[in-house]
Amino acid sequence: MRHAFQFKVNFTGGIISPGYLLHIMKAVEEAGIEEVKFGLRQQLLIDAGNKHHDRLVNSLERNDIAYEVNTNNYPNIVSSYAAEGIFAPDSWLREGVYKDIFDLFDYTPRLKINISDANQSFTPFFTGHINWIASSAGHFWYLFIRFPKTKDLYQWPDLIYTNDIPRLSKYIEDLILLYQIADGASLHLRVKEAITLIAKPVEHPLQLPKFQLPYYEGFNNYGNKFWLGIYRRDELFPVKFLKDIANTCLQTKVGQLYTTPWKSIVVKGIEQADRVFWDWVLGKYRINVRHASNELGWQVEDNNDDGLAIKRHIIRLFDKEDTRTYGLCFAVKTQQKAMLFGSVLIERRYGIVRSKTVPLDSYDISYTQNFNPNSSKYIVFREAVKKEHLDTYLISVCKYYYEMQREEVNNAEIDSKAMAEEPATEIHGIVYQCPHCLTIYDEVLGDKTAQIPAGTLFADLPDSYSCSLCEAPKKELKPLALIALMV
Repeated sequence: MRHAFQFKVNFTGGIISPGYLLHIMKAVEEAGIEEVKFGLRQQLLIDAGNKHHDRLVNSLERNDIAYEVNTNNYPNIVSSYAAEGIFAPDSWLREGVYKDIFDLFDYTPRLKINISDANQSFTPFFTGHINWIASSAGHFWYLFIRFPKTKDLYQWPDLIYTNDIPRLSKYIEDLILLYQIADGASLHLRVKEAITLIAKPVEHPLQLPKFQLPYYEGFNNYGNKFWLGIYRRDELFPVKFLKDIANTCLQTKVGQLYTTPWKSIVVKGIEQADRVFWDWVLGKYRINVRHASNELGWQVEDNNDDGLAIKRHIIRLFDKEDTRTYGLCFAVKTQQKAMLFGSVLIERRYGIVRSKTVPLDSYDISYTQNFNPNSSKYIVFREAVKKEHLDTYLISVCKYYYEMQREEVNNAEIDSKAMAEEPATEIHGIVYQCPHCLTIYDEVLGDKTAQIPAGTLFADLPDSYSCSLCEAPKKELKPLALIALMV
């Protein structure tokens, strides 16, 4: 349901103290609102209709809670803090370092800032404008700039010391917003001329981990304690439930909880003896914490019913077909300006109707280079797909991904065997392979599906011929040599 007003409350780095969460929930409850959401940038979202607007404004201001309404002038600072200790392997980047950085921000950023551990793949690296990623050298950071309204990344040529992150972020923001500097080289030169930083040259390129989305909900062991992840299928969290979560944290001496870019929350540091309290809260509100993993790996724009509807539609069909999606995450983009994190992108098409740009009832499907969601390079898989056909092509994308994975393993095995022996090879003919779904057209066999008889040369196929699985046009099929070993 769409509302007239959306209130936004930021949680720097996704960190929430239980006392502050309780304070906010009481203010929201006073305004008569029963449910809230969490956003992609780890913030709190409160939808309000006309009848609740004034009461909510009065309640938030009376309780001294900073907020925005229907604007995003101050996007939240996103961090991988929630992953520390549970999804990130050992690193010099600890909770205390994150807090030191956040404490040094003496201004409210107007550009999107991401602060990430390079050893995790739970939170995105490059969805901000100013993206800080920890290097292997203690307290030194890579910096990547994505100028507003672009997808291009500029890598800063220096590693920057931890304590200089807030100051440099502020200076870069001013140069971009006040002085309209829009290229990396000019930005770097202006910074060098104006301020002194603790820095050293980048000597080794950033090595990002292979993407693997962890299962981020339910009760889980770490060390001698537990962490609890809570995800909501409809993105809605009851206010009373969050009040009880905050009270349980205070009761069991859990000092903080975390929001995530997957619109979920994480509670760490739960003692074995206290699990009974957490089980009671989950049971009281009938909160399910064991959803299928193919449902968790989705990014949908904030406050977007159309995107959620597409997500639900695809998940039902994935379940029906028992489709494996491990290693992938999906993004549904229905608004032109949205910046989402996903290895497979489902993007609504727009067209010009009567001189106006309007959304169309069709979608493009793309995937990122190497299926790494942190890549900014998208490769088109299929264009202008109707909603009712999305599942067919998304299943083909999943199949293609696993074929690529298998090919990588096979190539690695072949390379290792070639070290010991190098048998001669000979060509045993040519087939034509679809680069999208890897389907083969073999001239010897023809194509029964398309009623192409055996023995039909590829050159003799009509121009209208297309891949029998994903319908890619004939011109996109690539010749592939069949090779046999001569032993």
